[in-house]
Amino acid sequence: QVQLVESGGGLVQAGGSLRLSCAASGRTFSTYNMGWFRQAPGKEREFVASISARGGYTYYADSVQGRFTISRDNAKNTVYLQMNSLKPEDTAVYYCARSIRTYSSAIFGDQYGYWGQGTQVTVSS
Repeated sequence: QVQLVESGGGLVQAGGSLRLSCAASGRTFSTYNMGWFRQAPGKEREFVASISARGGYTYYADSVQGRFTISRDNAKNTVYLQMNSLKPEDTAVYYCARSIRTYSSAIFGDQYGYWGQGTQVTVSS
């Protein structure tokens, strides 16, 4: 059973930074793509960023490109999301997810089979 536990959310002023972490259980972490998604109140869940199994490829939503950075440490079974220049529209619950299998790219929610409980990010103006 795979468990994903996010941490690092909180309240920050616009222009500030936060780093989210997601710790995964299991011994095959380095085999799978990892992704971050977010859901704001009244909106559908949306893709934020993803990273390939070995970390060589990253993908970002246009809305966060240049401000957010996804990374992973396979020795620690952890994926990170560094968020800089935060905007009020970044306010959402952020979820990390593990892919169902290894993909060349994984930017769609149905490519992921395991999800964390979410961590709240609130950006004040």
